[in-house]
Amino acid sequence: MGLIWTVVVTIVLGLVIGFLGKAVAPGSRDNIPLWLTVVCGVVGAFVGSYLYYAVFGVADNNPGGDMYDTSRGMDWWRHVWQVGSAAVLVVIAATITGRHDRRS
Repeated sequence: MGLIWTVVVTIVLGLVIGFLGKAVAPGSRDNIPLWLTVVCGVVGAFVGSYLYYAVFGVADNNPGGDMYDTSRGMDWWRHVWQVGSAAVLVVIAATITGRHDRRS
């Protein structure tokens, strides 16, 4: 049952972070398909967590923490990095697929 919940939570997390990344991305990036939004969100969550951990490490009050648990409590700044990473990926995906708004 653990694997099923991991997959479900990963997809929901990807959906939420992907939509937030779309909202933060500059210009009109709403034309990419839902599955690509989820992929951008999942990859953005992983990349954002990794970058945050690589730059800031683990807080002093959380010995034994890892990339997904950098401080005690909610890691708000890590989530900001995740959304920012997803926004960059949404822009890249829209550029590669040619689905961005070309009205300039």
